[in-house]
Amino acid sequence: MSKLISFVIPCYNEEQSLELLHEGIVENCKHDYEIIFIDDGSTDNTRQVIRDLHEKDKCVRLIAFRRNFGKSVALQSGFHNAKGDIIITMDADLQDDPSEINAFIEKIEEGFDVVSGWRRKRRDPLRKRLPSKFFNRITRILSGIKLHDFNCGFKAYRKQVVKSISVYGELHRYIPVLAHRKGFKITEIVVKHQKRKFGKSKYGRKRYLRGFFDSLTVSYLSKYYDKPMHFFGMAGLLFGFVGVGICTYLTVIRIMGEPIGTRPLLILGVVSIIIGMQLFSIGILGDILTHNHFKSQYEENHVDERIQ
Repeated sequence: MSKLISFVIPCYNEEQSLELLHEGIVENCKHDYEIIFIDDGSTDNTRQVIRDLHEKDKCVRLIAFRRNFGKSVALQSGFHNAKGDIIITMDADLQDDPSEINAFIEKIEEGFDVVSGWRRKRRDPLRKRLPSKFFNRITRILSGIKLHDFNCGFKAYRKQVVKSISVYGELHRYIPVLAHRKGFKITEIVVKHQKRKFGKSKYGRKRYLRGFFDSLTVSYLSKYYDKPMHFFGMAGLLFGFVGVGICTYLTVIRIMGEPIGTRPLLILGVVSIIIGMQLFSIGILGDILTHNHFKSQYEENHVDERIQ
């Protein structure tokens, strides 16, 4: 029985590459397919090229944004509209080779939920490769997931995966981490990475700082999403113990007759206690909100199969 494969492809000023990419997908996909191009506020002729492709091939679909919202928003929109049993994401710049599509599908059919590409020989400038290696290493350490290339845009997912996660900010590069948190099986395959044929990279230096902050977000979500008290409670206890220790010391020396009213240490002790109480309170509120959230959505997030 043929599966429906959804290709979700964000585009930003890639008018020259789209026809070649479409030809490659059609030639290599052995299943029924739909191709969802998300025009992320392009200023060139990208949108019209997609319209022309739709006239030739009704399996081509267009989602067009009024302005550039970023890759995460584009992917989330594509995931929301995808109808396929398997969703494959690719970059629109022809650096992902469509001839490897079936290798991703075969891995999904082996029982994996997420298959991530690994650009072992990456055809990008050194200024892009070095920061990518750094962030991949940091993400492996923080998440505990042994993938080599989190940022590769060439990935395949079961439909259940993309319908159960939310992607925003710069979290598109951390989708495997979000999927792992929900219990999905993840693997990777080595893919060929080709040099960019047209245009230039759309990513600037600012994405590195944003990526660092998002790595911290993912680290928190992967470890403490369903138990916020473990994070805020421990931090609150640490500040609280420091504050109580300082105030105890000051109380003792005050009893011994030394003045403490002008000591900066007194302010530090009081502030530490206040911060500790606030963090502890945030942990309690977080646990209450998490409990109510999972109480209403427990089955949606956890049930893999049901026979009735």
